[in-house]
Amino acid sequence: MAASRLPPTALSLKQFLQRKHVLGIYRSMLKTIRRVPDERDRKYLRDWARGEFKRNMHATDQDAIRMMIKQASNHLEDLQRSLALAGN
Repeated sequence: MAASRLPPTALSLKQFLQRKHVLGIYRSMLKTIRRVPDERDRKYLRDWARGEFKRNMHATDQDAIRMMIKQASNHLEDLQRSLALAGN
């Protein structure tokens, strides 16, 4: 059997799709944060989001990753709902 041409650190399809999902949530979070009217709040939320994603970027446990994705999605929905209620 021929050796794989993929590097040993290549992502599986499932990991690749999960990474794509996480990056989509991250982009949506930053895009939503741009709509926050107060500059200090915007900076705090942007720093918080970047810190959380950066802190967890090397996670490998699939159950933990799924939980973090769910939490991030919930935070994003809460922020979007709050901005909608505030009229932004």
